[in-house]
Amino acid sequence: MRNRLALLACLFPLAVTAQEPLSAIDWLTIPPAGDRAGQILLEPPVAESGTGPEITVTPLATLERPIGLVPAHVTGLPVEMWQASTLEDVVRRIGSADVSQTPAMQTLLYTLLLAETLPPAGNDASETFLLARLERLFGLGAVEPAQAMIDTAGAESTPQRFAVWFDATLLSGDETFSCAALNRSPHLSDDYRARMFCTLRKGDWSAAAVMLDAARALNLMPQDDLFLLDRFLNPDLYELAPPLPVPQDPDPLTFRLFEAIGEPLPTAPLPRRFAVADLRDLAGWKAQLEAAERLARTGAISPNRLLGVYTDRLPAASGGVWDRVEAIQRFDTALSTRSADAVTKTLPEAWAAMRASGLEVPFSTLFADRLAVVPLTDPEARALAYRIRLLSPDYEAAAAGAPGGREEAYLAALAQGEPPAQMPGELQQAVSDGFANPPVAPPAYQMYLDTGRLGEVILAAISTFASGHRGNLKDLTDSLQLLRSVGLEDTARRAALQLLLLGTG
Repeated sequence: MRNRLALLACLFPLAVTAQEPLSAIDWLTIPPAGDRAGQILLEPPVAESGTGPEITVTPLATLERPIGLVPAHVTGLPVEMWQASTLEDVVRRIGSADVSQTPAMQTLLYTLLLAETLPPAGNDASETFLLARLERLFGLGAVEPAQAMIDTAGAESTPQRFAVWFDATLLSGDETFSCAALNRSPHLSDDYRARMFCTLRKGDWSAAAVMLDAARALNLMPQDDLFLLDRFLNPDLYELAPPLPVPQDPDPLTFRLFEAIGEPLPTAPLPRRFAVADLRDLAGWKAQLEAAERLARTGAISPNRLLGVYTDRLPAASGGVWDRVEAIQRFDTALSTRSADAVTKTLPEAWAAMRASGLEVPFSTLFADRLAVVPLTDPEARALAYRIRLLSPDYEAAAAGAPGGREEAYLAALAQGEPPAQMPGELQQAVSDGFANPPVAPPAYQMYLDTGRLGEVILAAISTFASGHRGNLKDLTDSLQLLRSVGLEDTARRAALQLLLLGTG
């Protein structure tokens, strides 16, 4: 598992200076980052006097180490992007950034959360900042990258880090590693449940039983937890007992304990992070499908992983998720034949299924390249294929083959970053205004850039775009201008295309 997690450091899209459009967490398909030009000195530096410069000394122990999974030469983001901001402002913006409607903004937020960066200034800011990033990753359902980041940062460094790591491993099925760490170093957690769980996992039933008796005698945990752990330790005594009451807000350990006693909790009513547990082979295929779709909507898993679940076997029933599986499998087979007739017949149904489940962009990412080489002759199929390709990372190439029509021509111009300056529709006009050249940050945000608060500016652009998505057209224009002014041209184009092609919902 550690080797697999180490691979996550090869992460994904987005550079502030020159972006390579990729899916949000398509971990293992990232090409090596190219060299980036630095400052060019046109003449040798000249000293203004013969006086030696002042030398300041900083103990090495006080220097912060950047924490994250994606190095700066991949993201293009400077490691100091948060240092001029206050910890409170950054934590608040990370927690409130709304990316629910736009996959391009999900990708951008993942980049900010996973980038190797230094924390804002302040005492103990590093720990609070790291935990805020991890909490937001958990909220999006990105448990595996959160687990990898805390592992890289040092999961056993502090009890707070260990608690997050322990929760992540319980959901991903990697608790062997965290339990081994806790058994070696019990001081990492004061949670008696965790200690008992890990003690029993290593096979020491007697020690776990003593711990449970002590917890009961000293009243160290609620009665519900004592009943649950008693069933976990003594399953033979409860074979005919009625099921325990379903907890209202279980944590990952409670979730796993219910699973261990044979009373697994459904993940659908629980926060998104619990869906990761259903990706394990222990879950049935229907549960895996629903979990994969739920996580793909927030970019927490790659489109390829979603396709792998869709094509794992033949659907066993009809209706709901089974109809989507059948539609995707039929379309995938049609693409493999490169038959224009087969693709024309299966494309509308597959697209309708993905639209109904909010998975249009993962679908486009998966199939756009293969769709591009099929010689479609049906006008409706060609028009649909064109729009699907505009939602993919290869949107610029799709724009070169735009079919006739005023709207198609506008979308093609937008994909190339040059939409018409004047448009009759208010929404299209707001988008066009956002691509006025040269890109200039709105005055309200220029002060942030002037003081080095780049991370805050990007988070502000995400929130402002969400406001524009809800109908505030001034915010939509400001967000696009702001993104472009800091070099996020690809994000601006993809977000605008997604807004226009998928609607404001």
